Amino acid sequence: MNLQDLYDYIFHQRPDGVGLSMKATGITLGLLLLVGHLWAWRSADKAMKLAKDFPRHRLAGIVLLTVCLMWSLFLVSSMDMGEFFTWRKNILMLLPVAYFMVVIYVPEFLAVRALGSLMLLASMPVLCSAFLQPQISRLLLSILAYAWIIGGMFFVGMPYLLRDGIQWLSQSKGRWNLATLGGVAYGVALLIAAVVAY
Repeated sequence: MNLQDLYDYIFHQRPDGVGLSMKATGITLGLLLLVGHLWAWRSADKAMKLAKDFPRHRLAGIVLLTVCLMWSLFLVSSMDMGEFFTWRKNILMLLPVAYFMVVIYVPEFLAVRALGSLMLLASMPVLCSAFLQPQISRLLLSILAYAWIIGGMFFVGMPYLLRDGIQWLSQSKGRWNLATLGGVAYGVALLIAAVVAY
């Protein structure tokens, strides 16, 4: 399978309509939410320390931004750009330049900005998997994707909000537990919907 075939599969562009299934997406995200939030609940002190360090963690920012660069190169090289198809080569050359300029000249809250960019990129496959599906429970995926989109825009434009949110949550074990258990509950609900309904 080449990159174009992979793109067509993920974003449901194949002529036969076969693509990334809602079941696979739901199970994957349900497990990630469940395991991640369960760990953050059981290892609250360690998780809170990691969360507090994350906004200014430069290495994490570079790693996440590199993932965004690879994903963006994949999208631009494979997507139908319509009347802008002549721009493809220029954009492919501009993306690495923009990547290095951001790493060098925008070091402040780089990890948060990169996370926001990744959330924006990751929302599209999730929405595509649920698009035009009949199950009402598909909204669990759509709500999660739109939460990523809204959060991602704020993280890119106002990254200090994540730092402030983490500080507020970590001031109280009760707040932290409520947030993590909420993530566990959402993961369980998504996992059940994926296994039973999708």
